[in-house]
This record gives sequence, structure tokens and C-alpha cells, in this order.
Amino acid sequence: MKSILYDTKPTIRQMYLDPRTKILLCVTVSFVMIASDNTGIMRYVLPCMALIPLAAFIILKKYVIAAYYAVLYMISIILPDYAMEHFPAIVNILFTGIIAIFTKILPGMSMFSFLIITTTVSEFVAAMDSLHIPKSFTVPVSVMFRFFPTIKEEYSAIRDAMRLRNVGSWRNPMEMLEYRMVPLLTGLLSIGNELSASALTRGLDAPNRRTNVCPISFHWQDAIAILFCTIVITLYALSSAFGW
Repeated sequence: MKSILYDTKPTIRQMYLDPRTKILLCVTVSFVMIASDNTGIMRYVLPCMALIPLAAFIILKKYVIAAYYAVLYMISIILPDYAMEHFPAIVNILFTGIIAIFTKILPGMSMFSFLIITTTVSEFVAAMDSLHIPKSFTVPVSVMFRFFPTIKEEYSAIRDAMRLRNVGSWRNPMEMLEYRMVPLLTGLLSIGNELSASALTRGLDAPNRRTNVCPISFHWQDAIAILFCTIVITLYALSSAFGW
């Protein structure tokens, strides 16, 4: 049994990457997309960074999510060029600003979604322990890893219940707000408390170092990802310092 647990190799669901590598990818994509401008060498780097979430979802066979991401990103890039001439100046200023912000934060949000999909709580805690991250950061984030999937499950249950009763459709937005969003918002309070209690019950805040059998280790694909992040950060630093 021990050999089976410790010899387990990363699967396609984990995208064959160590959790620490995925965290580095998530931070790199988010930071570079938000901090850099579309000038100089970064005009070639930014599209490559935007393609990382798309490639990750395709590798994970999340084709629907990949299609949503590709469509939203293409719309946010192409639409301002065609819509600006048809709207007043004040609308263009607001519209272009929102689109520009959305273009920068969408890849980072998608990478965060990828991190949650491919990383379990145990893997995340093991990775944080190996990096000697304080428990004050690890415990809240580990609770958050279960919070968003639980919200999705709760909303699906509420939606199915409302469909069964034939109420709360999109044809009547006020009814949908009342019969779907209000129960969801009410349930969020209990969900947060239950997940916090579950984390404390599992001993995530224990002062001693936890034992873990999660198969986290660096492989050749992690080395490629880390090298890629290093090159991107170096190009960003050179672009910021010398205007490349």
C-alpha cells in the first residue's frame, strides 16, 4: 500500500505539473499581463502569455471552457476597434477602459481557475509546507480552494430545484434574482463556516509539520515551465528598464 501511494505519478488532471510550478505560472501570467504595456518586445510576449490558459484548458480537455476563454478574449481585443466609431466619446472612454482592464485580468483569472481545477487541497498544502509558507496564509487559501467548487455545486442544485418548479427563468429577471441568487447568497454563509470547520478538523492549522503522501515533485516539464517564466520575467524587466 505504501509503495502504491508514494509511487503515484502526476496524471492528466494535474497536467503533469508540480503545484509549485502551477502557482508560479499563475503569478507570472497575472503579473506580466497587468503590469506591462503592449509596447516594444512585450507586444509579442503578451499574446504568448494569453495563450497559456487556452493551451492548459485544451490539454485538460476542458474544451467548453477553452472556447469561452478564446471567444471572450478575442471579443475584448477586436470589439473596441469596430465599436469606438459608433459611440460618443464619453462612452468610448468608459468602454475602452473596461475592455482594456478585462483583457489584462482575463488570462490571470483563467490561470487561477486552472490552478483550482488541477490542484487538490492536499497538494496545495503540501506545496506550501515545502516552501515554508506560514499557516496564516495556507489555511485561508486552502479553504478558498474548496469554496468556489462548492459554490458551483450549490448553484447547480438551486438551479435544478427551480427548474423542477418552473420558476426563476431568465425571462423574469426579478424572479430569478429572488429564487436563485437569494438562496445562494444565504447559503454562502453556512458554506464558509462549514469549510472553515472542516479545515480546522483536518488539522490544517496545527503547529507541527503535517505528513503528506501527495506525489509532488519536479519533473522535466516543470523545468520547462520554470524556464519559460524566468524568460518572460527577464524580458519584462528589460522592457521596463531599457524600453525594449
